[in-house]
Amino acid sequence: MITLTIPALLFPAVSLLMLAYTNRFLALANLIRGLSARYKSEHQENQLLQIQNLRQRIILIRNMQAFGILSLIFAVLSMMCIFMEYQTYGKLSFASALFFMLISLGISFRETLLSGNALAFELKGIEKQ
Repeated sequence: MITLTIPALLFPAVSLLMLAYTNRFLALANLIRGLSARYKSEHQENQLLQIQNLRQRIILIRNMQAFGILSLIFAVLSMMCIFMEYQTYGKLSFASALFFMLISLGISFRETLLSGNALAFELKGIEKQ
């Protein structure tokens, strides 16, 4: 039997993840703005590669946020179902919440790898100078 407190455990985790995702998004947005201004004045080839990488990362962060939100929605649905004594639906909703959280974390892992590649590319550019 699943109780109301079990799905409620997802709330702090999802909240912290959403905060981290939003911070990543804001950092990328600032980076894109700076890179855009530099590209307009310099037109360097490596900046185009950086812009493509940033575009991919923005899409990944948007998807991370979307699946994180879905996870939270299904956790709430799970709690509602449990409260109304629909245990089977509550369990299914909670399983869905966990599944969406797993997808969100997987996408986050992919974005972290892309971020590391972008930094390695930057360092390589500095070393050439």
